[in-house]
Amino acid sequence: MAVDAVFAALADPTRRRMVETLAGGTTVTASGLAAELPITRQAVAKHLAALRRARLVSTKRVGRETRYSLDAEPLGDAARWIATVGAEWDDRLADLGRLLEGRSG
Repeated sequence: MAVDAVFAALADPTRRRMVETLAGGTTVTASGLAAELPITRQAVAKHLAALRRARLVSTKRVGRETRYSLDAEPLGDAARWIATVGAEWDDRLADLGRLLEGRSG
């Protein structure tokens, strides 16, 4: 399931911070991200690879640089999954509430 990869990628706080940075709409190099984070350029590259596997990040070659940007579509898929599961639980809890009200009355 593609949503699994999104949740796995976002489980790491450093990757969430990278997604937040990229959500600003700018394209950034790995070195640019490393300058904003307390981790090495190599660690940034490793995190970017995880984000690419989850299809959260797209790349574009500009001269000698690789620039990274956010692809928000997988986030939308994850949000829709959460909404679906949340609605199912809302229904279940409402049924439980009605059942408990019927027993106390």
